[in-house]
Amino acid sequence: MAPSAVVLLSGGMDSTTALAMTRAQGEDVVALTMDYGQRHRKEIEAARKIAMHFRVKDHRVVTLDLTAIGGSALTDRRIRIPEQRRLEEIGQAIPVTYVPARNTILLSYALGLAEVTGANAIVIAATAVDYSGYVDCRPEFYRAFQEVARLGTKRGVEGDVIEIRTPLIAMSKAEIVRKGEDLGVPWALTWSCYKGGERACGVCDSCQLRLKGFREAGARDPLPYARLPKAAKPG
Repeated sequence: MAPSAVVLLSGGMDSTTALAMTRAQGEDVVALTMDYGQRHRKEIEAARKIAMHFRVKDHRVVTLDLTAIGGSALTDRRIRIPEQRRLEEIGQAIPVTYVPARNTILLSYALGLAEVTGANAIVIAATAVDYSGYVDCRPEFYRAFQEVARLGTKRGVEGDVIEIRTPLIAMSKAEIVRKGEDLGVPWALTWSCYKGGERACGVCDSCQLRLKGFREAGARDPLPYARLPKAAKPG
């Protein structure tokens, strides 16, 4: 039986929530995780645990070396990951953690997988609210990629167009946390930090946005943090 959707699963809070939403609809999925040469493997390990938690029968971890391209703090260790940026700064410009064309590459791979497996949709957990300013997280990008799916695949030109779903695109981090709470998302299994330390760093953009979401949702983040940004400190 063909899966309903290919879900891009990074191991972070957003993609885990998107997976939970898809599974809650009763859909059978293929989970797709990319080992693209990111700084650490903790998010890949997290993705494996999350896929097991949601009883995903087909979880594929694919190696695709984006370090050969570089140009990002996530794929080039010579580029420093920003720390302790003010929340008002985050999302105002494209940061050095942007990975050139990453979502285009991930979606293209997922599109091929969906075409072969017979999946009706691709689910990606992009959000354009409370985000880092990545250009490939905007709604217009996904509308354009929907046209790629329609025009650039055998299924598309035959009228069986694979749907590009972005269920979190208009949700804030707090709304994502609330949705995840409702669905029983195992936050302790997720990993959002750009670094791969024993504890989440607490001060990179991704950690700060995650902490902001939990704080505004009035929920507890079970992850241990090495440091906390000023806004997240009690008192």
